[in-house]
Amino acid sequence: MKLAGLKSVDGAHEESIWAAAWAPAADHRPTAVLLTGALDETVRAWRPDDLSSAGPPARGHALGVVSLAAHPAGALAAAVSLDSFVRVFDVDSGASVATLEAPPSEVWGVQFHPKGNALAAAGGGSGSVKVWDTEKWQPITSLAVPRPEGARPDKTGSGKFVLSVAWSPDGNLLACGSMDGTIAVYDTNRMKFLHHLEGHHMPVRSMVFSPVDPHVLFTACDDSHIHIYDAKEKTLIGAMSGHASWVLSIDVSPDGLAVATGSSDRTVRLWDINMRTSVQTMSNHSDQVWAVAFRPPGGTGVRAGRLASASDDKSISLYDYS
Repeated sequence: MKLAGLKSVDGAHEESIWAAAWAPAADHRPTAVLLTGALDETVRAWRPDDLSSAGPPARGHALGVVSLAAHPAGALAAAVSLDSFVRVFDVDSGASVATLEAPPSEVWGVQFHPKGNALAAAGGGSGSVKVWDTEKWQPITSLAVPRPEGARPDKTGSGKFVLSVAWSPDGNLLACGSMDGTIAVYDTNRMKFLHHLEGHHMPVRSMVFSPVDPHVLFTACDDSHIHIYDAKEKTLIGAMSGHASWVLSIDVSPDGLAVATGSSDRTVRLWDINMRTSVQTMSNHSDQVWAVAFRPPGGTGVRAGRLASASDDKSISLYDYS
């Protein structure tokens, strides 16, 4: 796989862009659209080939947007803000559908269940993962994140601070990453904590499961490393390094053969999973890269893969790959 720069938009938002996600093609929309969220309190939608505007901005948050997730059906998305609310909105119109609160703390990373029937959010200082149903948008559960035996305190104090969350593609596992570097794994059928995955010792800001192996989890950490875990068997399969600073974001290609990462070293890297090495470095951005996202498969007229990245420099970049 190789990336080729396709299009960049400078000044895509008025403030730093901290989040990006693709809303898949839907019955009423034949192609996926790229969503970006920024500290200017808006979410914007972009067409997948030329990054032209795909609709009005979604507004409603009182502080900056730090995380985004799209519903697998493509019509809805969820945005997380520093105002401590999760706002669910219509992708095409930007209209608000629901506003979710996760007391007593803010939320950070967010992701929909692969079947679309639940939404999970990393609960920040609450030391938990919050889960809502997507029919009535009511809370289902709050999963406490236990501390490993003998663990060092988080920098935030004695409790856990949860930053990132990911569902396995079969929906049977849920993982979350914390400020202290530990990763908690849950059995979602029983909503029960299984175990911790260890190896990182700094904040785990982003994570994603392989689309082809429901047990394989990729994690991005401030220690500048990417780890590959068997989340069910509690084993570290491999580690990759190459970034010069914090790894802020990670996503895996739809075929499961490559991962992309964004870093505070201002680069996007493409990694070959089989070789477990970096095969390409893109330097489109002039500031740290908070989000990378592969376009999901599906839609009409799709001829090539797409990867998007978003940065503190207020720009978004689009790459194709083959």
